[in-house]
Amino acid sequence: MFTPRAFAETDLQWLDALFARDPFITVLTTGDDGLPELTRLPVLYQRQGSDITLHGHWARANPQSRRDGAAKVLVDGPHGYISASWYPDKEQMARVPTWNYAAAELRGQLQRFDDTDALADLVAATGDLFEAGVGQAWRFEPEREDHRSQLRGIVGFRFVVDDVQLKLKLSQNHPVANQQAVMGALEALPSPASHELAQWMRRFLATP
Repeated sequence: MFTPRAFAETDLQWLDALFARDPFITVLTTGDDGLPELTRLPVLYQRQGSDITLHGHWARANPQSRRDGAAKVLVDGPHGYISASWYPDKEQMARVPTWNYAAAELRGQLQRFDDTDALADLVAATGDLFEAGVGQAWRFEPEREDHRSQLRGIVGFRFVVDDVQLKLKLSQNHPVANQQAVMGALEALPSPASHELAQWMRRFLATP
């Protein structure tokens, strides 16, 4: 991921925030034809200091479920169009439009597993996390054969992160007047996505 120095971030609290916002990632590996292959899927995120591990699963029919070893993971954050007309110095500095966003690229190692008990634990933990988020209480019940038998259709993975690249492009390369104008303009739009981007900008620009 191309990341100019002005937008590079090393504080892993922002990676925590990205996963708390949306733990639905893109896993990238190299296919048999030498081209990238990808899967979009939810994961469980764990971080202890700089040690980061993701857990998830593929459908067994997915060709990526046969991959072990080096891979990348892309994590999406809020994003939105920034009009040059919002900048107070637009004429003086000949400003042009841009796109603000937060994102991460993780490099690491995929470790596949298809042990039934490990898969049961993974599916149960995933269900518990996301059911709580929608106020429901469905549970995976490993003692039920009709639940347990469905584990044959998936392959689990651990993704052990070796390198984190965080990119926060949130107008930090602009004068404060431009930053304030952009946040105000985003908040005036009817789009919830624009409001979220403004909130991230306010939080980031207020961080010492």
